[in-house]
Amino acid sequence: MTQYFSGLGIHARWAILLLGTLCAPTAFADKIDNFVLLDHRGDAHELYYHQAADAIAIMVHAGTCDAAADDFRAFNDLAASDGTANRRFFYLNSSLEDDRGALALAAEQHGIETPILNDETQLIGASLDITRAGEVIIIDPANWTITYRGGVTNAAAAMAGQTVEATVAEGCPVDLQATADARQISYREDVAPILMDKCVVCHTEGGIGPWAMTSYNMVLGFSPMIREVLRTKRMPPWHADPHIGVWKNDISLSNEQTQTLIHWIEAGSPRGEGSDPLAETRVTHTEWPLGEPDLILDIPQYNVPASGVVEYQFPTVDNPLDHGVWIQAASVAPGEREVVHHILAGTINADTNAEARDRLEFDNYLIGYAPGNESHTFPEDTGVYVAPGGQFLFQMHYTPIGRPALDQSKIGLYFHREPPRQFYRQDVVIDPTITIPPNEARHQEVAYYVFDKPALLHDLVPHAHYRGVASRFEIEQPDGRREIILSVPNYDFNWQRTYEFIEPKSIAAGSRLIHTTWYDNSSANPGNPDPDRSVPWGLQSWDEMLYGAFSYTYKDETTEAPIHDKAFAQTSKFVGFLDKNLDGKVSWRELPKAIKRRLIQGFKAVDTDGDGGLNLQEMQRLTERIRQAQANPETAEANTGAR
Repeated sequence: MTQYFSGLGIHARWAILLLGTLCAPTAFADKIDNFVLLDHRGDAHELYYHQAADAIAIMVHAGTCDAAADDFRAFNDLAASDGTANRRFFYLNSSLEDDRGALALAAEQHGIETPILNDETQLIGASLDITRAGEVIIIDPANWTITYRGGVTNAAAAMAGQTVEATVAEGCPVDLQATADARQISYREDVAPILMDKCVVCHTEGGIGPWAMTSYNMVLGFSPMIREVLRTKRMPPWHADPHIGVWKNDISLSNEQTQTLIHWIEAGSPRGEGSDPLAETRVTHTEWPLGEPDLILDIPQYNVPASGVVEYQFPTVDNPLDHGVWIQAASVAPGEREVVHHILAGTINADTNAEARDRLEFDNYLIGYAPGNESHTFPEDTGVYVAPGGQFLFQMHYTPIGRPALDQSKIGLYFHREPPRQFYRQDVVIDPTITIPPNEARHQEVAYYVFDKPALLHDLVPHAHYRGVASRFEIEQPDGRREIILSVPNYDFNWQRTYEFIEPKSIAAGSRLIHTTWYDNSSANPGNPDPDRSVPWGLQSWDEMLYGAFSYTYKDETTEAPIHDKAFAQTSKFVGFLDKNLDGKVSWRELPKAIKRRLIQGFKAVDTDGDGGLNLQEMQRLTERIRQAQANPETAEANTGAR
């Protein structure tokens, strides 16, 4: 599926982080280090994001602690009544008795609107030395030190900078079970196996990681960095909410694995006894991880300049096959990894016109490459048919790195020996009309796609650019019931993944796949190129996208009996982004100006059911008439219903 990788360069990001952490002491108690946690709603919060705040208040929370219920409400009232917008309030729940459902229930029962951060590993609570529910910790973001610690009574005055006596929090004790003796953790038996299972595949010689985990000494040198990226959830690069969905190739760490690594590092990363598993193991980087392809295509070479903006390239390669084939997998071998931001690959038939080719409208979409997503195998007994003739079409996004580079990337294709049972189909939820307002920290855009037939949903790919911070997919049933099927609360443009269901999601006919993305166009977003700019849709990374790719098969379709209606799919996407209020129809106000000009006096003629909006069927009839009118201009007025 479509995947991308940041043009800023992850090697540069790692280098910057390394400079800031290699000299850091191994004792972490004197500083409140950065962290990212999800709250009771599933939203992500990063502590250091609020570095410009005047003060940050965190109250220790426990859902089962009735003794602190009044304190919880008092803290929530303080947050609600605080007249200074530049103060931030959070609860911190490190109780192993409270899962997210319990936190949501506690928030409802106590009338809490303030985020309750869910410290499932207890690592953040332990680093803050919390002891009792109801305790308030006030932090000065200017130097990340604690300025007040105690009960809620004097917290307001402390946040205002007054010198006050700390009152005592009398809530229930918090049992930090995860603070067991870290000296009992073995590098050989506990730490190295986690690294080998989750990290070494990228952090190997020739891999995409900026350094190779070849020995204990290498890990020791990078231990402060490892601790940092684990606490802020930047590594491993897997950003799906662990409480929603179960996914293939999930490279995230369990709570226990995260505890093991961080406790080991905070204990000084002891070597211990025994041999070094990392030194004994070598992962060999291979050009074709799926084996030798049936067909290898050389993508035309491109000279990437040392600097400047490189426009998207759309090279083509003539199909060398004189017979049709069914593709079951594809793999991309980038030539110059550092400059290849992403590659999209597909085919266009011989009769595809130049305009469609320039818009990158694939007749058959095959794969989207980004570092860490070089290969994709389609679901069992599904495939993409490529007819003889035509061309392979590519979208190449290059990023200059300060020196000239010659890229010669390749794509390898793997064929079915016999026709598969089902077509593997791919499409997108998209909105090319988005505009992100300047200096807005949490702007939301929504679009949807309607399934006209029963289907199985196989995978999902959210995509935005530098300002994207969170993304979500929901299924809305024909009766209006909604279910979140993927949430990416801590979206990272550097690592956009394909999230493939272990068991495909069953979709009823008439259901909508709703895709929502949130954008941070404020100065607090460190990746924001220009917070004062109103940001439109655009291919380049300084513009934005609402783009949610997905793959599916129709339950009632076989390769011998196709039922896919391409025109309906196009109309479904069209209605899905025009219908801003999600009521299932496009009103006169929601119509684009180009269509309004054709329907100045003819809207009622195309609104055949008279409900004041154009539903999918009405819009499909209208767009077909417009296509016919464009082909036969002399009949344009009659075909569109205009007067």
